[in-house]
Amino acid sequence: MSEPATNPAATSFPAPTISLPLGLEVLRTYSGVLVCLEILFGGLVWILVASSNVPVPLLQGWVMFVSITTFVFSSAYLTVFITGLADHINTDWNFLDVFYHFLALLFYFAAFVLEAATTAANGGAHIKPLANSTGTVMCITYPRGNIFTVLDDKQYSINVAATIFAFVVTICYGCSMVMGFKRWRM
Repeated sequence: MSEPATNPAATSFPAPTISLPLGLEVLRTYSGVLVCLEILFGGLVWILVASSNVPVPLLQGWVMFVSITTFVFSSAYLTVFITGLADHINTDWNFLDVFYHFLALLFYFAAFVLEAATTAANGGAHIKPLANSTGTVMCITYPRGNIFTVLDDKQYSINVAATIFAFVVTICYGCSMVMGFKRWRM
């Protein structure tokens, strides 16, 4: 009896290309630390935008979408490496790493710019208490742009913090993309 013929579809896929270690050792690499920072600071962006009063839902809706989506995908990406599943999935993980971080960088840069625009649009108004009264008055000066928001000091500070953390996450995704590109080209 002869040996059964091998399935050509099973042999046509290359072995997975992984240059990152599997298991908890991935957390000891710069890439693993950057992914952890992306998850941590991305979660902070998500929390801060959700805790603001969302003065411009169209702009901050994109920020929320990006922060939640990248938080979930980065967590799943890290979980695949920590659990060792990356060794069982036949794909070029180095290319996938570069591609994912490139898309995340583009999306987070757009989210950072929109969050910064929303925060900067507060410059045309301020709220101050009336003298000898429990009421307040809103003083509106000429708005500086097409978007106009009215935020109290607490909401403004929350939006500033969200903008700063969105910038930090954008930098983390950019560094991850550059490091992934170097691994992919080696």
